[in-house]
Parts: sequence; C-alpha cells; structure tokens
Amino acid sequence: MPRIRLRTQILLLQVVIIIVSLAAGFGIVVHRVDADTRTEYGHRAEAIAETVASDTDVRAGAAAQSAARRAGRPATRDELAAAPLQRQAVAITQRTGVLFVVIADDAGYRIAHPDPSQLGAPLSTDPSTALGGDVELTQQRGTLGDSVRAKAPVLGPDGTVVGLVSVGISTETVAEAARRTLLLLAGLAALALAVGIVGSGLLARRWRRLTLGLEPEEMAELIREQNAVLYSGSEGVIAIDAKGIVRVINDRARELLGVTAEAGTPLTDLGLSERVSSVVASPTETPVAAAVNERVVLVAARRVHRGGTDLGTVLTAVDRTDVEALTRELDSVQAMSSALRAQRHESANRVHVVAGLLRDGRTDEAIAYLDEVSGRAGVLPVSGLDRLDEPHLKAFVSAKAARARERGVVLRVGADTALVGVLTHPVDTTTLVGNLLDNAIDAAADGDEPREVEIDVLRDGDDLAIIVADSGPGFTVADPFVEGVSTRTDPTVPGGRGLGLAIARQVARGHGGEVTVVGRGGPGAHEPTTVMATLPQGVRDDAP
Repeated sequence: MPRIRLRTQILLLQVVIIIVSLAAGFGIVVHRVDADTRTEYGHRAEAIAETVASDTDVRAGAAAQSAARRAGRPATRDELAAAPLQRQAVAITQRTGVLFVVIADDAGYRIAHPDPSQLGAPLSTDPSTALGGDVELTQQRGTLGDSVRAKAPVLGPDGTVVGLVSVGISTETVAEAARRTLLLLAGLAALALAVGIVGSGLLARRWRRLTLGLEPEEMAELIREQNAVLYSGSEGVIAIDAKGIVRVINDRARELLGVTAEAGTPLTDLGLSERVSSVVASPTETPVAAAVNERVVLVAARRVHRGGTDLGTVLTAVDRTDVEALTRELDSVQAMSSALRAQRHESANRVHVVAGLLRDGRTDEAIAYLDEVSGRAGVLPVSGLDRLDEPHLKAFVSAKAARARERGVVLRVGADTALVGVLTHPVDTTTLVGNLLDNAIDAAADGDEPREVEIDVLRDGDDLAIIVADSGPGFTVADPFVEGVSTRTDPTVPGGRGLGLAIARQVARGHGGEVTVVGRGGPGAHEPTTVMATLPQGVRDDAP
C-alpha cells in the first residue's frame, strides 16, 4: 500500500477538522434556530394579540357581548357573523398573515373567529390564564391545527376583564421560517468548508514549496547529514539565504573567519573582511586567498538553486596558513639551494683551472691563482652582508641575492645595518623579510635601470626594525596591504597573488609589530619605494 505523503495527511486532517467543527457547530445552531424561531413568532403573536386587545372597538364589542351573555341574551351565530367585531378579526388575520385571530367573551365563548361555524362555541383551549388578566404564550393544537399562540385579556372601561384575544401562528409557518434560516446557514457552512479546503490546499502547497518537496524523514536525514558535513570537516561553511540572512555557521568558519555573530544575523553585520565580503557579493568557485587576523584562508562562494528557486549562497573557507608558511620556507630553501649551486659551479671552475695549470707544470701560475682566489674569499657576494651577524638572516639574504641576480636586480645590505644577536622568531622573521624582499625584487625588476633593492636591519635593545627600499615604479594603489591588490598575475598560486604585504603585516602584528609604507616611490619621487617593519622582542643576544 503506498504511503500517504505528509502534506496530503495534513490536508486531509485539516479537512476532517473543518467538517467535524462545522457539523458540531451546525447541530448547535439547528437547535438554537428552531427554539429562537418559535420564540420570535410567539412574541409576534403576543404583540398582535395585545394590540388587538387594546383596540377600542374590540374592547367595546367584547364588553357588550359579555354583558349580553350575563343577562341571558347571548348573540346568535348569525348576529356574531354579521357583527363588526367579526369583520375586524378577519381583516387583521389577512393583514398580518397569522393562522387566526379569535376573540372570546369573559365566559370563553367565541365572538369572532376565522371559521363562522365556530362562532358562539366555547374555546378549544383553556382560557383561564388570559381571563385571569395575564398574557399567555403557548404552543397548542386547536380547531385550526398546531400553532404558536398568544392570549391577551381584553379589559372593559372599568378595568375588568371582559374577554380575550387569541392569536395563533401555524407551526408550519414557524418551521418554514426555521428551514429558510437553516438553508442560509447551511450555505454559509458550505462556503466556509470550501474556503477551508482551498486554504488547506494552499497551505499544503506552501508546505511543499518551503520543504522543497521533502518528507519529514528526508528532512531529518538531511539534517543529520548536514551536521555530519558541517561539524566534522576541516572547511568553514557559512550559508546565507536569498535575503542576505546568515542561516548556518559552523565552528570551523568562526575559527577561520573570526565570526562571533549568531545565525540569523544579516550578512552586513557578520563582521567579514572586505576581501571575504567581496567574494560573497560576487560568488566564484575559484578559491580566493584572504588574510584574516593571523591566518591565510582560501574562500570560495557559490549560488545554490533547487527547482528554479534561489536558496542563497554558500561560502566555504579553507585554512592555508600552514601551507603558506611551508611555501615561504620552501622558497627560502630553494633560494639557498640555488645560491649553493652557483657557488659549487664557481668552485668547480676554479678547481678545473688549478688542475689544468698543475698538469701543464705551471706550478707558479697555479700558486698565484690560488693566492688570488683565497685573497678574494673574504669578498661577500652581497654588498654589506658582513654587517649581518645573525646566521638566519645572513644566509637568507644571501639566498635572496641569488634570486635577485636571476631577475637582473642587485640586492645589497644598507650601510645603516648593524645586527648582532640571534632572531627570537627565526621562521616568522624570515617569512616577513622574504615577503618584503620578494615584493621589492619583483618591483625593481619591472622598473628602469639601475634595478636595486636595499635592506637595512636595525636593532634597538631587543626590538628589530627591517627597512626595505627598491627602485621600482612605486605603489600605484591607495592601500597596498589589501588582499588581492597586485600588478602581477600567477595562475599557479592558489587564491591568486596580492598577499605578500598582507601576510607580512599579519606576521608583524602577530608579534605586536607593524608594517608601514615609508615612501611610496614612483616616477618623479625623490625617494625610493620604502617599507618598514617592526618586531618587538625580535632579537636576543647569542648565548655564550
């Protein structure tokens, strides 16, 4: 047997509830309508009876007939039929549409009746209440059938009861009025039922649209899978609906993007950096690198659609901090390796020269050549490198000099450099220096001759200051520290270029320092492009 879908069950349940509610309400209304209709027609009969009983002619006629009966000379049937009282009662009956208007004397004999043959005969129902001076309202069966009737006393000139007026309305008339009311109510109930069914159908349709046609079991499974994916993976995930409201933020996204707001917060109030916000504004599945606090992350965004419905945007973030650090270290190792290869090649050439001289027996020339080589052994490949008495920076700058030579750039150590001691944070410091030098070498290589880069490393107590200047075209952007700002493109770099200075500043700020632009350089400038970095507690004395 096929399983009924939840939205169908809800529709059927709502329809059943509406039908049961309407049926119960309709039953109560039927009872009330019948009782109220009878009461209403009873009051109408009462009003007619009291009005007729208060008529002057009726009072006078009833008083005369009652007096004649007490005197032993009651009027005959024919006399009663020809009397004005009979004509008046018949006219009132026709005019009001009631079943009958009967007038009796104080002895209970009819002196006016719709059926002339009943004139002079006693009433078929008990007249004692009305003749006692009270109005009576009852449902009784009389000569003319079942009726809702009212009996009102007729008072003589002296205030005594001289007769009564009985007015009856057929129960068929009452029932017909009740049926008309019930038919109207039944129509309204049917309309309410139709509106309820249509509303239930629309609600079921909206339910289907909101749940994307998923059943509760499917939604529960989806939620379990979502939690498993969101909170067990290494990616940060933020889901934003089509209205720009954040609906899902996993813990990894909070950690990587520095988000503290709760789900339900508008995207504009989430506190994302400009770089990350731009990715959300223009969704792209190509990862974009961004510096957030002390991390480098790759972010990507994509629009999500289902059945033509825009469900919003999903932003993913992957930590690239460790990869970036390893990349920088690898760059340093490769640079050092290149420098060592060049030195090995140069040493091999010198050995070949000495070996050739010795084979030819030219000992004196070989000795002179060795003296010349050894005399130049103290000449450093980087001008001013001897001012760096720190092993990490000395080797690192030497390696970067080899890379600079490959780009046609001269790297030298400035005359103001005087560094003695050991780096407190060698990896972070070389990462910082490497980013500054890489940017400077690239800029100088794109500039005019002479292509030069100068680095100064200064120590003030335990604080370290690094100044890098280049002869390049200068900064052409307002803020060179914004992620993604670069004049160079490199498809081999995940997330793109433009993170060098941003990472350098990130590293410096991680140790309480800062990276600032001292001189923007460029055409017509009187100073080179200069960037300065500070690292508090960045150097310490070498242990004895």
